[in-house]
Amino acid sequence: MLLTFARKLSFVNKIAAAEVNLARTICTSKLRFVTSTAAEGQELQLTYLTEDDKQGIAVLGLNRPKAKNSFSQLLVDRLLHSVDVLAHDKNVRVVILRSLVPGIFCAGADLKERVTMSPQEVGRFVSKLRMLMTSIENMPAPVIAAIDGPALGGGLEMALACDMRVVSNKAVLGLVETKLGIIPGAGGTQRLPRILNPAVAKELIFTARQVNGQEAHALGIVNHVVPTNETGDAAFLKALEVAMEIVPNGPIGVRMAKRAIDKGLQVDLATGCAIEEQCYAQVIPTKDRLEGLKAFAERRKPKYIGE
Repeated sequence: MLLTFARKLSFVNKIAAAEVNLARTICTSKLRFVTSTAAEGQELQLTYLTEDDKQGIAVLGLNRPKAKNSFSQLLVDRLLHSVDVLAHDKNVRVVILRSLVPGIFCAGADLKERVTMSPQEVGRFVSKLRMLMTSIENMPAPVIAAIDGPALGGGLEMALACDMRVVSNKAVLGLVETKLGIIPGAGGTQRLPRILNPAVAKELIFTARQVNGQEAHALGIVNHVVPTNETGDAAFLKALEVAMEIVPNGPIGVRMAKRAIDKGLQVDLATGCAIEEQCYAQVIPTKDRLEGLKAFAERRKPKYIGE
């Protein structure tokens, strides 16, 4: 039975990879994954925006309405696959992570599935979830979390793994694991104290406190807070606005800047400056650098090609 499932999963992954190539060829915008349940539906949707001012933006949408986008084993596998696809696609300049389910971003782990697991299975699942967050964090292109609803537990941990976060004012955020007698296990104990004052991060984790969008912005957890709109996608629209500001810039420069910042934060200042020097060296021989200088001299907008 396991062998049959593995073969099916391998087949689905091959089909998904083929669809990515096809999407690039005919400029279509959607790549779909379907669940293996009886009522088949999309749990995850990867969309490539094709409008002139949005080319290079990929949108990864969570879609488990009955489970509030909670992390099942299948969804985590699909996310890992999609993140890998995006990480190897040089045409992608910005990724937006959002929910396609109104009123929710991600409720964290699928606790109904969790109670059926043995302690060993729980350990393996949490390790895979932690791997997913690291994969999101390590994507070469910037990743923006658009939070139009509650982001709790692992849902907030996923948002913390992104480079930027945009939230609607009525959204609720919190690392609530201590209420369940556990701890944030997908990087929350490490990323939140690196974003906030460690003492503030400790208070939020120890108390399992939930904060709204305005409070999250005041604390510095999110970059932007926007009023909720009638269509429930205000944070996504703001994230799209930010992405559209990034897209015209040199993609290699943006990726190297991200690498320099992320790697530099883990080391002392002198080592960080050495990392910056290495990243700068990567942009010197590029066509994009020469195009930037030429466009400046000719007083026109540069046309970067990522080379």
